[in-house]
Amino acid sequence: MFMAGIILFIVVVLMALSAWQRHVDLDVKKETLEKLQDAVERGSHKPLAQYPQINPYTCIGCGSCIEACPEDEVIGLVNGIAHIVHGSRCVGHGNCEFACPVGAIKVGLGDITLRPDIPILSKDTETSVPGIYIAGELGGIALIRNAIAQGTQTIDVIAQKFRSERKPQAPGIVDVVIVGAGPAGMAASLRAIEHKLNYATISQDGVGGAVRKYPRRKLTLVQAVNIPLHGKMNGGEIEKEELVDLWEKIVRTHGVKIQAGISLKDIRRKGDVLDVTTSSGTLLARSVILAMGRRGTPRQLGVPGEESGKVMYELIDAATYHRERLLIVGGGDSAVEAAIGLANQTGNTVTMSYRKENFFRLKSRNEERIRDYMAKKRVQVIFSTEVLSIDSDAVELSVERNGQKTNLRIPNDYVFIFAGGEPPYPLLKQIGIRFGGNLAKAAA
Repeated sequence: MFMAGIILFIVVVLMALSAWQRHVDLDVKKETLEKLQDAVERGSHKPLAQYPQINPYTCIGCGSCIEACPEDEVIGLVNGIAHIVHGSRCVGHGNCEFACPVGAIKVGLGDITLRPDIPILSKDTETSVPGIYIAGELGGIALIRNAIAQGTQTIDVIAQKFRSERKPQAPGIVDVVIVGAGPAGMAASLRAIEHKLNYATISQDGVGGAVRKYPRRKLTLVQAVNIPLHGKMNGGEIEKEELVDLWEKIVRTHGVKIQAGISLKDIRRKGDVLDVTTSSGTLLARSVILAMGRRGTPRQLGVPGEESGKVMYELIDAATYHRERLLIVGGGDSAVEAAIGLANQTGNTVTMSYRKENFFRLKSRNEERIRDYMAKKRVQVIFSTEVLSIDSDAVELSVERNGQKTNLRIPNDYVFIFAGGEPPYPLLKQIGIRFGGNLAKAAA
């Protein structure tokens, strides 16, 4: 009787635990589905570049991927299987892939045949134009770590190709033209020196690339990386000034030759040589690496008064603005970071104008901070608005509420426009590089 009682007690406990676990699973499922619905409504469920590709047949639902991800709510569990929630928040850290005990996750670009914003590349990062390669952000690869690795590997591919061809070096022709001096372009330049290649690096922005235009003291998350000729760079949050200073020190130490303030205009193949047209002349090259990023030139609003000197498309140093009436146009990470930086200065009145009904695709940390600043009335955010005109002392906005549009005029001293950039896709199409989706058809 005693043993039977113990067995019965164990059975009851197990049944209770099982019922409790089912209840917890249902709660988790409900919470995840609610978050997924929110992500769909915001449009943040779709990935922008790399993202976790989950195999539902091998996923065991352990949640290791969720714990490992440094971003917020990229992945959630539904019915014991990992699902993408806020796909646009993924920046390609890859921690989830390494944390998965059964190899059910692979972080990458997935099928790009329908992506009109991603060039079609070979496994060696060569484009549809022989001899032209892409490294870094332009190919859909985020993170400094990935850009450095790809710039390095692309030069390795080119060097190996040249060694196998065993063609003599022709006078006046460089082995490789590297376009861009950000992380990918810098790594490629350093690796070219290691391989003793004859290279030419051009950059519109100078050493550091687009990083130079980040706001003062902006934190740049850098994982541990190996930089050619320099060695290991430890991971951690590094301010943009530190990163640019490091690149400039590397340039001086290793004699990296960078032609700054020069932009790419065209590339044409002439036999075995690529004719590279730049804003300062023409270069002849055996190969080209495009490492110039996706941001391109700032996108303008095209409204009256935008040509005014009070309008800017980047914020370098928030500390130079005090007791000013400031408007931030946009709702992405750059806009939010600028608004917070300006709100931290003495006496500033900071307003954000965003055309959408709510924020989406923000990094979780930025969304938490801007919500806090809104709640404390340190930043006013006016959603569903568009700029109509910019005057010397005010800005005219169109505000949509319940399908009705009204005009709003607010006092203003400076306007910062963060409407994204015009990616260099037309230039790449002109060169003959094929993309997925519609651009692939247009370029065919």
